[in-house]
Amino acid sequence: MMEAVDEDIVIVGAGIAGLTTSLGLHSLVLESSDGLRITGFAFTTWTNAWKALDAVGVADSLRQQHQRLNGNVATSSISGLQTSEMSFEAKGKHGDHEIRCVQRKLLLEAFSNELPSGTVRFSSKVVTVEESGFYKLVHLADGTILKTKVLIGCDGVNSVVATWLGFKKPAFTGRSAIRGCVDIKHNHGFGTKFMQFFGEGVRTGFIPCGDTTIYWFFTWTPSSCNQEKEIEDNPAEMRRLVLSKLGKVPDEVRAFIENTDLDGFISSPLRYRHPWELLWGNISKGNACVAGDALHPMTPDIGQGGCAALEDGVVLARCLAEALLKEPSGEKLAEKEEYKRRIEMGLKKYAKERRWRSIELISTAYMVGFIQQGDGKVMYFFRDILAAYMAGLLLKRADFDCGKLSIS
Repeated sequence: MMEAVDEDIVIVGAGIAGLTTSLGLHSLVLESSDGLRITGFAFTTWTNAWKALDAVGVADSLRQQHQRLNGNVATSSISGLQTSEMSFEAKGKHGDHEIRCVQRKLLLEAFSNELPSGTVRFSSKVVTVEESGFYKLVHLADGTILKTKVLIGCDGVNSVVATWLGFKKPAFTGRSAIRGCVDIKHNHGFGTKFMQFFGEGVRTGFIPCGDTTIYWFFTWTPSSCNQEKEIEDNPAEMRRLVLSKLGKVPDEVRAFIENTDLDGFISSPLRYRHPWELLWGNISKGNACVAGDALHPMTPDIGQGGCAALEDGVVLARCLAEALLKEPSGEKLAEKEEYKRRIEMGLKKYAKERRWRSIELISTAYMVGFIQQGDGKVMYFFRDILAAYMAGLLLKRADFDCGKLSIS
């Protein structure tokens, strides 16, 4: 058996949660792929996300690269009529709201630029986790074994660490999302609004990232698993499907889909964790825990998946840094036991802070998706009536401050 390599903290997964946590703790990150994962192209960064980005010190560089959005417009693509308009220039409990659409590649690059060289170890796929007294042994596909005092699973919806903690695989909603990003080489003239269109069982959104870049998404309900699988690796078919279901939208909006390069399309089924699993599940156990999509996979209907992962990273780094402040100085058993207890209490504190926030976000996202993408005349009626209320929920859930990295 290969000799185990000692580490203080091992983070599994170099996504948003993993890199945010590592920024706070400067600890090793294992990433299974051979480079930074930029799947999904972009995501809406709401006010709560900017609080977290400020906390880890990368917000200002990202602000310079992305337009601030000033509102949300919802339109029925069945009637072609606008159903609601909401300004983002509003005050919340934690100050002015700030919303932008950030390109995932630029976000992850901003993180990795701040991390010491070698912090992220690529092509490092975790296959199993086992206990060894107080330590966790992390087995990699290449045979390497890491022995760590703290194990943090930020390894997404198929998390090895979440499975080890006893969580079930996330549930499928029966819905899917096709996402894309288009750079149109000139000013898109789209302004700084988040445009949403609601059709027959579908929802489409267009969000400017900058003057020339538009991120878009399309959520729909496949008639069967096969229909989703058939288009999964076929971008031309994805484009055809989106264009066929767009409904009554302006020609310039339709052109964004038409002008998206085929390698700028991605399709994925929408999954979420049942909220009640988080009520009694182990977000942390001993010296291991989960964060990001490994903790709270949610549907994208309120745009909070990536934002919540940023919050997780800040809260987790703060709770752990407090616990790790004083390492045992020698071989004294009492000191080692105290150190172990502090790590466990730090992770429990993190789990307590994140449990209800995660439940609230997953539940709100599922409910909003259910109403917004409902099919049938009664659902369309409710959706149009509740359009302003649901738009307001976006700001309400974003009105949250995860706090600073350290308590001072």
